[in-house]
Amino acid sequence: IAALAVYLRFVQAISYERLARCFRDLFGLSVSEGALDAMLRRVKPRFDRETEGILKRLRKSRVIYSDETSVRIKGKNWWNWVFQNDEITLHVIRRSRGHGVVEEVMDGHKPALWVSDLYGAQQGHAQAWQVCLAHQLRDCRYACDAGDAIFAPRMKRLILRAFVIAKTRGSLAASTRKNYRARLEREMDAIMACAPTQKDGQRLRKRYGKHRGSLFTFLDHPEIAPDNNSSERALRPTATYRKVTGGFRSTWGADLYAAVRSTLGTKAKSGQNSFSAIQSTLGISTG
Repeated sequence: IAALAVYLRFVQAISYERLARCFRDLFGLSVSEGALDAMLRRVKPRFDRETEGILKRLRKSRVIYSDETSVRIKGKNWWNWVFQNDEITLHVIRRSRGHGVVEEVMDGHKPALWVSDLYGAQQGHAQAWQVCLAHQLRDCRYACDAGDAIFAPRMKRLILRAFVIAKTRGSLAASTRKNYRARLEREMDAIMACAPTQKDGQRLRKRYGKHRGSLFTFLDHPEIAPDNNSSERALRPTATYRKVTGGFRSTWGADLYAAVRSTLGTKAKSGQNSFSAIQSTLGISTG
């Protein structure tokens, strides 16, 4: 019953009221909203222990992708941060969207590679950084639509070319990747020589003058992607939960949600489905 309650509440975003009705209508089981609340409080330590293990693994990781999205707790804005890679996913919910959240989570660990968008709090935490090119492609398209015909169209074509190269980066020799990067940098030089007159094109030119060294990191380190789409996918359930439920009524509920999503996200990367992951976390045999 507890496993099903966690699944329906945090995976399917079903409210306490509807959840109590589901148990009554489907199973003839009378469970009050208060009983559901107490049930979820009892299982929280199990998911907290899973999250502690995930956090320890994160602090040893070579590669980290990160992103954040807003959540509502007691009617106020908080932030759901995600830190993840091919093996683990960690969600934390904090009042702040600032640099200090990353420092708290990482606790002094500096990975080799970090992938994120251009938000300032996501920068400066690793030895090398890959800017999410999917975000940059969207911004270039916006600038084109807004009227820039000088800088953004050329930059858009360059980013699209980078994505084509990225598809085969894992099978390319180091020398080939080096040559591709040199070619992209030469094209970038020519684009940066342009003098856009439209404000969005000017803004993009200024941005890439500052961050161009992090646009093609994936060619030096083919183990990372050129985009941060995996973090956006990890946060998509949070956005759905926010829209369906309106948010959390307590900080402990938000913390439990983050622990559940961390556990499910991590176990999914080893092929375990959500309900089986919940059952195993609660010590329920699925055999």
